Amino acid sequence: MSAEPVALPTETVSTEPAPAVSAPVEPQAEVSKDEDVNMDDSEEQKKLLKACRQVEFYFADSNLPYDKFMWTLHTKTPEHWVPISIVSSFKRMREFQANGAEWILKAVRLSEELEVDAEGVNVRRRTEVQPPKGQFERSVYAKGFGEETSTLQKELEDFFDQYGKVNAVRMRRGENKQFKSSVFVEFADMKAVEAFLNADPKPVWQGKELLIMSKEAYCDMKIKEKGLTGKAATHRRDLMSRRGFDAFKEMAEGKDSGSGAKEKPEVWLEFMGTKIRVNEDEEGNGSVKEEDVPFVKGASLKFEGCDGTVDFKTLKIALKEKFTRAPFIKFEKGENTGLVGFDHALSSEEIAWVKDTVKTINDKEVTWSLASDDEDKSLQIERAQFAARAALTSTQTTPSRGGRGGGRGGRGGRGGRGGRGGRRDDNPRSRENNASAKAAGTTDAKATDKPAGEEQAGEKRKRAIEPDGGHDVGVRGTVAPPAIQAAKKTKTGGES
Repeated sequence: MSAEPVALPTETVSTEPAPAVSAPVEPQAEVSKDEDVNMDDSEEQKKLLKACRQVEFYFADSNLPYDKFMWTLHTKTPEHWVPISIVSSFKRMREFQANGAEWILKAVRLSEELEVDAEGVNVRRRTEVQPPKGQFERSVYAKGFGEETSTLQKELEDFFDQYGKVNAVRMRRGENKQFKSSVFVEFADMKAVEAFLNADPKPVWQGKELLIMSKEAYCDMKIKEKGLTGKAATHRRDLMSRRGFDAFKEMAEGKDSGSGAKEKPEVWLEFMGTKIRVNEDEEGNGSVKEEDVPFVKGASLKFEGCDGTVDFKTLKIALKEKFTRAPFIKFEKGENTGLVGFDHALSSEEIAWVKDTVKTINDKEVTWSLASDDEDKSLQIERAQFAARAALTSTQTTPSRGGRGGGRGGRGGRGGRGGRGGRRDDNPRSRENNASAKAAGTTDAKATDKPAGEEQAGEKRKRAIEPDGGHDVGVRGTVAPPAIQAAKKTKTGGES
């Protein structure tokens, strides 16, 4: 604030008014006002530049061709104009929205990389989008950032900026969209990558040393943990090194295939009577949005008293006498309780049947009850996520020559079912699917040992996912940006 002139105290020796004396006062007030004005201007300019840099990020080579929504806006018109009002509504622009549309327009006009139309309504790049080179090599992995907060993204960006220019900080999320306490960071050059990985002392977050490595090293570690080799390892690396949407790849595939090219299809999962869009996460796994999973109250039962062990196969066989679809069983070895999820809300008659029929598990007397709403909802989300992973994997299986099984000799190449004298289980993808199914508590081999499309003649399709919940895997074309050829609608994967 500006300092106001203050009257100096004057001593008096009588009741008569003392003559006014003009005390010498330094002209500090005027100088202070100027300083305040300069300070305000400086802060305002910083804020404008911050908003400008955020808009530039949306249009940058490192983001635009990999952000499907932004790419759709970018390719909507031949001139590539994008409404500033839409960009201003993005989450990272919220802190600037209170300043008004004119303020944001002023910020965008500061950019040397973007241009605004004559009406001040739209914005676009000044140059054509170029494929970024060396993104994978310029990316690092870091873990140890604790719980997510509303300001964490900005704090992370400021943290990594100290090592060099940062193109993007991507917070990694799990199946339920919860922050994994880890990030992938793409630096602008290798010098910044080396500065971060070779920092001495090691990078620390809130007093704790971070686990850091290159993104390549992280991929190698995950492939080793999963025990993948050969083509399975190569496929996993490809999935982990790319993003879900890639405009350059989409356009290249369309160009190579001609005007009749089909774009990568959408995958849909039918779960508890609702169709859910299956997304592909940054590591190439299928997932669904938690908010898209319908909650069917009363579709899960809880058992207690099993004394740490459950025979999944025996329990499923017993329940199949009453229920058409084998249920989804969630149980951790050593626990005394577990959950069983069904594909519909249970009636009182069905609950009574389970209690009367399955009185023991592993010769231990158990009690049955409806799961709480929280337990029920959590289990349904877990089931949907597991089914989404299997659904996406099944659509990534590429058929080969020689009929259904591919290759000479019919189903499995030379030698029949499993290739040259082998079995289908020798396929790395099959082993991975089986491992995923077992980890999720599924022991029905028929549901996991055949990739989609590997059925006997006249045999109904067996789904390579947990066998309950009424999951139909459907595929249909997406509405793509004009620069990408639209796909015809197709459907695969019916329910058995």
